[in-house]
Amino acid sequence: MEQLEKQKLLVRRAFLILLDILLINFAAWTAIVIRFDFRISQVDPKYLEYILKYTWIHVPVTLFIFFIFRLYHSLWKYASIEEMTNIIYACVVSEIVHYIGMRRIAGYHMPRSYWPLDLLFLVATVGVSRFFYRALRAINNEYRTDSKKHIMIIGAGEAASSIIKEITMSQYLDGSVVCAIDDNRAKFRSYIQGVKVVGNRHDIVWAAAKYKVTDIIIAIPSMPRKELKEIIEICKETNCALKILPGMYQLINEEVSVSRLRNVEIDDLLGREPVQLDTEKIIGYVSNQVVMVTGGGGSIGSELCRQIVKHYPKQLIIVDIYENNAYDIQQELLSKYPNLNLVVLIASVRNTNRMDYIFKTYQPDLVYHAAAHKHVPLMEVSPNEAIKNNVFGTLKLVQAADKYHVKRFVQISTDKAVNPTNIMGASKRICEMIIQTYNNRSKTEYVAVRFGNVLGSNGSVIPLFKKQIAAGGPVTVTHKDIIRYFMTIPEAVSLVLQAGALAKGGEIFVLDMGEPVRIDDLARNLIRLSGYIPDRDIEIKYTGLRPGEKLFEELLMDEEGLQDTENKMIHIGKPIEFDEDKFLHQLRDLYHVVNNETEDVRSYVQEIVPTYTVK
Repeated sequence: MEQLEKQKLLVRRAFLILLDILLINFAAWTAIVIRFDFRISQVDPKYLEYILKYTWIHVPVTLFIFFIFRLYHSLWKYASIEEMTNIIYACVVSEIVHYIGMRRIAGYHMPRSYWPLDLLFLVATVGVSRFFYRALRAINNEYRTDSKKHIMIIGAGEAASSIIKEITMSQYLDGSVVCAIDDNRAKFRSYIQGVKVVGNRHDIVWAAAKYKVTDIIIAIPSMPRKELKEIIEICKETNCALKILPGMYQLINEEVSVSRLRNVEIDDLLGREPVQLDTEKIIGYVSNQVVMVTGGGGSIGSELCRQIVKHYPKQLIIVDIYENNAYDIQQELLSKYPNLNLVVLIASVRNTNRMDYIFKTYQPDLVYHAAAHKHVPLMEVSPNEAIKNNVFGTLKLVQAADKYHVKRFVQISTDKAVNPTNIMGASKRICEMIIQTYNNRSKTEYVAVRFGNVLGSNGSVIPLFKKQIAAGGPVTVTHKDIIRYFMTIPEAVSLVLQAGALAKGGEIFVLDMGEPVRIDDLARNLIRLSGYIPDRDIEIKYTGLRPGEKLFEELLMDEEGLQDTENKMIHIGKPIEFDEDKFLHQLRDLYHVVNNETEDVRSYVQEIVPTYTVK
């Protein structure tokens, strides 16, 4: 295949050289004929003789100059202003050499007007020959638009120009850009790479219908999330497939191309900027520390590990019960950070002796506890397992942290712990109570971090919806009115790291997660963003609320009030007072209840968590 391409390249260069030989002579003879007003009989024969004699020098010298200026190296189907500039420079240099050689060296005195005319025709003919192929491709694309995708570009800047150029010239991309949209009034009715700017964001739906648009590309890398959400909300009404440039860094690195486009993801619809980290504070308490992450192979735990290693820990200890996940994150981190002091241990947080050994051996300074059973419907079927793993796994870790003098312990919690209606949420509320209790009895600083649903995490709704759409539907939604708060995995981890930096002990940190999202809208948006129409191409099926599921989640209980922190996106929930001695006694009873596999464990949990409602 490579040999074939080389042969094609040689053939193209040979063709261009032969063409240039003709054009060089054509320019010279045309210039002298025009000098005498197209009257060949009026041309002095000596001028014709001069041109003929000097052709054998003029042609090879000009070809050599063209070669120096890379006129035989460019891919002319992508020809642009740079290639045209090279043509002009090459022709000017050729004409100067031609003048010096013919007049000064050979002594052939041509009319003065011959030289500018010769240069003019040389530039024109060589330029036309190079750009003719590109013009043919553009015309061909115009005639074939009915069988191809009709693309709308949103944005009329540098990124859009690069994308339009590539789509227009590529023989492999089955699409034609039919219109552009930009909010800058100065660009209205102007053209970008031959594509007309037909209006602003409010004209998107109209333009999509008029130009029969099938695909929309958002090519504004610097657009804030809030504005991006507004644009996407408009675009989804067109039933067109959407793609977007990832970000501003693509422009900086000159990586703007069709290959860099990505599908619009649901997290683009969150309508807010990601949580910003106070990097200096995080480095201050993570750097040169022994850090342990339980559940380090999971979606939250693995992202914690990725971000922690950027802050130079003395040692990172990953604890996980699932060996495949642990292996994956181990290999990923070691490939990126070959000098990282990394320990990966397979262990259950429920195993007291194993936890005691790990803490005694490695003496961690910081512990991030992300290991937990979190799948609500599954835990409803196996409530004892939820309590064993979530509650008593946490308790054993907390006790080990106290025993071996861990500086700070960060518990990963959930908004489902607020007025819980399922055993998973109730178990997480008990974990928060454990954190609060031991913070008052230990030199270790214990804090909890509470957030909502995490986009893309294991078991979350987005991967499920994507699989269902890929399979052709139906997309299953439990209830039409169910709403949830959402955040991205990096945001969730950012909150956890920030909480560790801000912690003084005993806090429950809560993220300002913006407006809640209706799951039904989320499913419909994802279907539209995949290029389908809900209820026509992909069916949405309502299956009813699952056991323990409620219509909306809360981030705070009634008794809790919010306190602000240095980060305006992060707040602290005021701890609720309770009888800690009674609570510890209840935990001992609960331990025996779940290990005896009592069927009615929920009633015991209700005594500990009065806000827990069994459904």
